[in-house]
Amino acid sequence: MVTKKQFFVNDHEFYTYLDITLSDLIYYFNYTTSLFVLEYNNSICEKTQWNKIFITNKDKIEIVTIVGGG
Repeated sequence: MVTKKQFFVNDHEFYTYLDITLSDLIYYFNYTTSLFVLEYNNSICEKTQWNKIFITNKDKIEIVTIVGGG
């Protein structure tokens, strides 16, 4: 049986029936991976883990972009 998973990205609600990784999510949203920090369920997530972590129900993902200035 396929289960619908609810998850949040930057406080926006999303749903999926697929088994997707954090890397899949980043690719889908077309983020440039060198320009942000990813927080997964309230912990900073290392880029080396993105292919290993699958989205589960009620996950909270925060993508914080890096902005330069002076």
